[in-house]
Amino acid sequence: MHDTDNNDDEGSNARHATRMVRKKTIIDQRIAAAYIDRGVLVVVTGNGKGKSSSAFGMAARALGHDMRVGVVQFIKGAAATGEEAFFRRCDGVDFHVMGEGFTWDTQDRERDVAKAAEGWRCAEAMLSDDSVGLVILDELCVVLKYRYLPLETVLRTLRSRPASQHVVVTGRGAPEPLIEIADTVSEIDDIKHAFRAGVRAQKGIEF
Repeated sequence: MHDTDNNDDEGSNARHATRMVRKKTIIDQRIAAAYIDRGVLVVVTGNGKGKSSSAFGMAARALGHDMRVGVVQFIKGAAATGEEAFFRRCDGVDFHVMGEGFTWDTQDRERDVAKAAEGWRCAEAMLSDDSVGLVILDELCVVLKYRYLPLETVLRTLRSRPASQHVVVTGRGAPEPLIEIADTVSEIDDIKHAFRAGVRAQKGIEF
């Protein structure tokens, strides 16, 4: 290696070290400023894949901290999923599948509304139980988008839940009032999907 190469490496290393010192200072200041401990409302929305996957990743984290987890899956239910099979085997998880399939399959709005109401009653019980540390309301955004449940009722219940309880809401088309009361909102974009190349939904990836 030439001396100039060594000098370039040393210069790059020095600049990197300087940047990291500045970055650490900023991050340490932000960490010190975050002193509140309370339950948070997380919304994971968007047209891309991974919304439910994100929620169930948080369920695994919560279980790792010995927290009780409640799950209500709206819309889904026509087919078995890997997350249901796995989490039903875990102690500390109360798992309810309350849908009958995607709306384009059911084609029965009245029945969909009834199933959503049934699922919401289950969710309300969890959202009033301070022993449940994390509640996942999977595909609730879709239910709200199609107005299967009164939005204001849902918002009021989310606001009045136990102070330390975390909630994750998933689904496409999160309504703006839900986004407004949420603490953390992530939107997953659809850049590329194997399905459009003719690849069928795969076990362990889509379900």
